[in-house]
Amino acid sequence: MMDIRKNEHISLLLPVNSSEHLSSTTGNRKSLKRHWNQLSRFQKNLICIMFAGVCIFLFFLIPYDDISSQPVRGEPPLEHIQIAPFKDRGPTNDRQRAVIEAFLHSWKGYKEYAWGHDNLKPISSSYSDWFGLGLTIVDSLDTLYIMDLQEEFDEARNWIDQYLRFDVNRDVNLFEVTIRVLGGLLSTYHLSGDKMFLDKAMDLGHRLLPCFDSPSGIPYSDVNIETMKAHPPKWSPDSSTSEVTTLQLEFRDLSRTSLNPIYETVANKVNVKVHELEKNEGLVPIFINANTGQFRNFATISLGARADSYYEYLLKQWVQTGKKNDDFLIDDYKTAIRGVLHQLVRKTPNEKHVYIGELINGKDFKPKMDHLTCYLPGTLLLGYKNGMPKTHLKLATDLLETCYQTYMKQPTQLAPEISYFNLNGESEHDIYVKTNDAHNLLRPEFIESLYYFYAITGNKTYQDMGWTIFEAFNKYTRVKNGYTSIGNVKSPLNTRPRDMMESFWLGETLKYFYLLFSDDRLEIDLDKYVFNSEAHPLPIRDD
Repeated sequence: MMDIRKNEHISLLLPVNSSEHLSSTTGNRKSLKRHWNQLSRFQKNLICIMFAGVCIFLFFLIPYDDISSQPVRGEPPLEHIQIAPFKDRGPTNDRQRAVIEAFLHSWKGYKEYAWGHDNLKPISSSYSDWFGLGLTIVDSLDTLYIMDLQEEFDEARNWIDQYLRFDVNRDVNLFEVTIRVLGGLLSTYHLSGDKMFLDKAMDLGHRLLPCFDSPSGIPYSDVNIETMKAHPPKWSPDSSTSEVTTLQLEFRDLSRTSLNPIYETVANKVNVKVHELEKNEGLVPIFINANTGQFRNFATISLGARADSYYEYLLKQWVQTGKKNDDFLIDDYKTAIRGVLHQLVRKTPNEKHVYIGELINGKDFKPKMDHLTCYLPGTLLLGYKNGMPKTHLKLATDLLETCYQTYMKQPTQLAPEISYFNLNGESEHDIYVKTNDAHNLLRPEFIESLYYFYAITGNKTYQDMGWTIFEAFNKYTRVKNGYTSIGNVKSPLNTRPRDMMESFWLGETLKYFYLLFSDDRLEIDLDKYVFNSEAHPLPIRDD
């Protein structure tokens, strides 16, 4: 670039005899034209090729500013909050390197047999599509970044740039696409600063908005992202409570980052609506109707499937927005945990395992706990770190140990999808598993809680607990082309592989393993970032 200072100037002077200059120029132009006409076709083509080559060389040689990435005059710049560049990141110990090897093994199988599809089927060397949005690629983006896998990150980034399109005629689930795709795109934008990811997120967010156009403001569960027509699920008139209340972290971040308030506005109206509904000591039924805006009467109350992340997002939204004292979200969270302690917490008679049961029909206690509920110890500890009472810490510690035992009591040392607990001596075992519930889907929830315990306390015991489970995953779920869910954790000789590697294996489970084994427990600073329900870190705001 030319360096022009105040004391320098450039003078443009015409020749004294301008008529002679013009005459000379005209003559030269005619002479050049005559010489050009005398050249052969081959010579003309050769000159054209050389000229084009010079132009291309100059285009790439001369630096320039990307005008498209600059804010419009008069508008504030789009917000970008970056964790760190690729350099100076990556594994620092053998356990982290083992996790990266597991990730690359999974990625290789996905790339070879399922590239661009949602999930890999590693045994049949094929794929499974749910929404046809390349879920595994998008879910894995920030994992790739955090693990410093730049080559794989670049190929994922190029696929998203060239092939991920949302103007396609297909129905998607609002909740799943929000936590996996929208959350993954936003998180990767904040990590990398690449505006392409934000542009994709803004396009997707716009296409999800029709879900909120219901009579009550409670969103419909599904939407066609081409026609932008939303509707309830085909199997029920109701949405899951967790689905409608696990959108707010992502939609708020999209608004704050894109400077468009509409996303935060519609998502916060859901907060207000659910806040105003009558609850059972802060506990919510697992179904809610988008047309009436009411909970389903006599629905199950659980901290597992269909309700789990409602409680998680009450706390995390409060953290995300600067922990305001007058926020009804944190009041609802504290009320709900009191309700959990009063109505759902039990202890087994022999080994004294503390667990969280369910209320069938909203009233009858059932000693059943989903593996999904094992997110709660980590969430409770995060709350305690941010000022919640010691009763939350006690429940977090007790429940973490129980979740660990659901792994250790199985011969494979892998937890089942659902565990039952001895309530009144009806079983000889305090923790037992029914045949239909003995599957393991490579879920992340307990590893997530171990990560929070390590990151907040620094106690390396939690790393050792996680390593035992990681080795079990390697022993019983690793196959030639990736990792597979299994149908039976109760038998090492008959695990019944299910031929499915869900996107959350790469997006959540292996990411939490990697962070759990880090020598730097603050590799992701929990005072600056909050993880969404799919393990995508989003920045904490001051307001």
